[in-house]
Amino acid sequence: MRFGLDVAQQRMSWDEFVRRVRLAEDLGFDGMWGFDHMQPMYGEGPGETFEGLTTLAALSGLTSRIRLGLLVTGVTYRHPSMLALQANTVDHASHGRLELAIGAAWFDKEHHELGIPFPPTAERFDLLEDALEILVRLFSGEKVSYEGKRVSLRDAQMQPPPVQRPHPPIWIGGTGPKRTLPLVARYADVWHAWGSPNSLKDANARIDELATEAGRHPSGIVRAGSLSLDDLDTAAKHAGKFQDAGYGYLVCGWPGAGDAQVEAFARQVMPALVH
Repeated sequence: MRFGLDVAQQRMSWDEFVRRVRLAEDLGFDGMWGFDHMQPMYGEGPGETFEGLTTLAALSGLTSRIRLGLLVTGVTYRHPSMLALQANTVDHASHGRLELAIGAAWFDKEHHELGIPFPPTAERFDLLEDALEILVRLFSGEKVSYEGKRVSLRDAQMQPPPVQRPHPPIWIGGTGPKRTLPLVARYADVWHAWGSPNSLKDANARIDELATEAGRHPSGIVRAGSLSLDDLDTAAKHAGKFQDAGYGYLVCGWPGAGDAQVEAFARQVMPALVH
């Protein structure tokens, strides 16, 4: 079992955000997770928010071991080719520590306020599918021509290829049976979803079926869940259930009690589950 800490860069100063990330690294968390939004996702009124991928680029030089990711990178914010280039830059700057989680985006208010197009759901999933195919192909380092539903490439090439081969781990989240799970089966190295092992049981089994149909071994897709740290006994119990169900990664939310609770979890709960 691996553990990441969600340290979304909102409503705090840059220095405080970096301090929390370094704390996670010092405590042995495998990864840190920011978010990909232009305004806070909770609380009232405006507040500090730092852009996602440039945040990871900066962290690559301020950390040495912890892996870096966003939950999740919205495909509406960047052209897929630019996303590939930015992700590749972070992978090189961090010497191969990028986790690339990708989604169709959802926050319409933010898009409308900032003048970013927000297509209907079906079109956003078309764009997500194009982006996944484009990322995988550009990460190969070879010339790419691709006719997509929303984005096409002609003799495109990205050099150098990423440090992580064949590419940084691709995360896809969600349980949608029509579009999300088939994309997970085709492209994901990690599937992440909210819920309990029991509530996710059917979606988890469906991924196994779809992966087999796509010619992949289901074990090649790591299963990841989310975990609250607000109560250590509950966190330990739930983490154990995820582990028993075959999950390999848990994203831990930053608790209301702050540093002391994070430290207690890392010292009292994680050692029994990390292998």
